[in-house]
Amino acid sequence: MSLTAALAERIVHSQPDAAARNAAREGVRDFLAVSWPVLQGQVPDSGLPALRSVYGDGSARSNALLLGYASHALDYDDFHADFRGHPSVVILPALFAWQQLQPSELDQFLDAYAVGVEVAGRLGLAVSQQHYALGHHNTATLGTVAAAAALARLLALDVAATATLLGIATTQASGLRAQFGSAVKPLHAGFAAERAVSAAQLTLAGFDGKQDGVIDAFISATSNGQAQPEKLIEHWAQPWRIVAPGLEFKPFPTCAGTHSAAEATRILRNQWLASGKSLESLLENISEISVAFPPGGDIAASVRVPTNGIEARFSLEYVIAAMLMYGDLRLQDFAEGELNQEVMPLAAKVRRTPDEGAPPDAINPALRFHLVTITLRDGLQLQHHRTRQQSLADAVDVAGKLRAALQQESSLRQQQLLNSSELANSAHLAQLTQLLA
Repeated sequence: MSLTAALAERIVHSQPDAAARNAAREGVRDFLAVSWPVLQGQVPDSGLPALRSVYGDGSARSNALLLGYASHALDYDDFHADFRGHPSVVILPALFAWQQLQPSELDQFLDAYAVGVEVAGRLGLAVSQQHYALGHHNTATLGTVAAAAALARLLALDVAATATLLGIATTQASGLRAQFGSAVKPLHAGFAAERAVSAAQLTLAGFDGKQDGVIDAFISATSNGQAQPEKLIEHWAQPWRIVAPGLEFKPFPTCAGTHSAAEATRILRNQWLASGKSLESLLENISEISVAFPPGGDIAASVRVPTNGIEARFSLEYVIAAMLMYGDLRLQDFAEGELNQEVMPLAAKVRRTPDEGAPPDAINPALRFHLVTITLRDGLQLQHHRTRQQSLADAVDVAGKLRAALQQESSLRQQQLLNSSELANSAHLAQLTQLLA
C-alpha cells in the first residue's frame, strides 16, 4: 500500500476516543479566546479589514481565510511540538467554514479536528526539524495538508477521495518564515485553511488528481535529506497527538520561543521584590542582561531590534525588558502599531549568548532552555535557568483566557459564548459556528 493510501485509510477509519474529543473541546475554547478580540475589532489590527475588502464574498473559502488570519493575528494561539507550528488556526477555520456551509454533528466535528491534529504532528515528524530550519513556516505548509485531512474526515470521504484531496492540498502547500514579523505570517494560516477548503471543493466536484506519490514528493523535497516518511503512519493514534504531546496553550501573546525566557525573567523580578527591594532600584542599576539558549534556539525569536509591536513578539530583547518592567507581557505592548518606547532602553541592554555546549535546537527543540542573567552595576548577578519542559508543566487557564477575551462583551453575550464553548452538544456547535460567522 502506498504512503498516501495508508494515510488515507487511517484518516477515514480510525476512531478518536473520549480523551481526544475532550482535548478538542479545550482547543476550540482556546481558538475562540485568541480569535474573538480580532474578529470584533477590539485590538488594533489593520489586516482583517483589508482582507474583508478582498475576501468579503461570504464563501467557505473566504470565511476560512478570514478565520485563519484572525485566530493567528495575535500570535496567542496554541502550538504543537511534533508539528512545530500552530495546528488549530488552520484546522478549525477550515472546519468552521465548512460547518457554516454544511452543518455536521458535534462528534463528527471533534473527530475531524483530532484527526487533523494527528496528521499535523505526524507530518512534522516525517519532514524532520529540517523543514523549519530550511525556512518553511510549518503552520502554512504542513497545516494545509492537516486541514485537508480534517475536512476529508468531516465530509466522510472514502479512501480514494481522501487521497485525491490530500494530493490537491499538498501541491499547494507553501509559506516562508521570512514573513515573520509581518501581517503575512497570520495570513499564512488563512491561506492554508482556504487551500484546504478549495481542495475539498475540487474533490467533491470530481476534479482529478494524483492519488499516490504527491505527499512522498513533498516530504522528500522539503526535509533536506532527513525525511522519515514512515513516521507519517506508524503507531497511529497511540496515543492521539491532540492528547500527547498535546496542544500547548500560550500564556503570552508572543512567539513560543520567548516564553521560558520571559518566565525566567519574571521569577528573577519576583525574587527581587520579595526581598523587600523596589522595582525602581532594580531597573536603575542594571548594567547588562544576557540570555543563553541552545544554538539555534532563537530561530523563531530572531528579531533583535523590533520596529513595531508585531516584530516585538519575536524579540527576546523586548520580551525580557517588558517582563522586567511590568511583570507580565501585556497585549498592548505587542499589538499592531508603534512600540512601547519605554521598553526599548532596557531592551538595548540584553545580549544573546548561545550556549555552544548545549545540543543544537534543531536536533531536539524539546530540550530548549533560557538562562537569564541580570548584572547590576555593583557586580551582583541575578540568574535563573528555565526549561521548555518547566514552562509546559505550568498549565494555562484556558477558560480564564477566554473570559479575559470576552471582557468587552455584555454579560448576556459573555454567558452565551462561554456556554457555547463548552461544546456539550451539537446545538452548542451550531451556536458557536453562527457566532464566529
